Amino acid sequence: MPGIGTRLKSDLVQSHLAADLGDQADWDLVLRESHHRMKNTLTLLGASVRRDLMRVRPGEVSAAVDRFERRLVAFGKLYQVLSDDGDLPAVSVATFFEALCGAVSEAILEPAGIRCEAAIQDGMLPASQCHRLALMLTELITNAAKHAFPAKNDALIRVDVLQRDGCWFCTVADNGIGATGPLQGTGRRILDGLARSIQARMHGETGKNGTRVTIAIPALAG
Repeated sequence: MPGIGTRLKSDLVQSHLAADLGDQADWDLVLRESHHRMKNTLTLLGASVRRDLMRVRPGEVSAAVDRFERRLVAFGKLYQVLSDDGDLPAVSVATFFEALCGAVSEAILEPAGIRCEAAIQDGMLPASQCHRLALMLTELITNAAKHAFPAKNDALIRVDVLQRDGCWFCTVADNGIGATGPLQGTGRRILDGLARSIQARMHGETGKNGTRVTIAIPALAG
């Protein structure tokens, strides 16, 4: 991979603990993330439809429509997980993120031939933190699905959500080609803003064996 080789790049993602955003800025951030996610969703759906239609033979149109309908339902499940704050102040980490990984895998990864593995430790977190972490993890997973596997078999994305030393560590790792530079653009700005809103830190590294990004958040932060 040009410019990387076996060397790890630790500046792929790096942010520092910061104060919470104001309420209005916080809400604007979530809205921007929602619009950004919808744009990426439509891009993935469009690519999926084009792929299916190019392979459809006479008599297979009905099956192709059924596949597309199942993907729409899967995306609906994913958005339900991302948008349903519920009425509880705190939620089970294992229950929430296992549901998220299942929805992301069904909607985005499986149709692209990418396997998903997850290790989720149980515990409790405020619902607002879980949902913003979910937005961040979904952004990282989608970015990896789009860019990490241009021509690779046995593609794998692994999600770990583990607690140690008074913090939760949420990691998205892939075995793809490795990033060629720091995360940039709208996705990076949204990730940085969401990290600030829940007092989280991000760190990433990339190399010939893939890319790994970890989000660290104080376990008792409110």
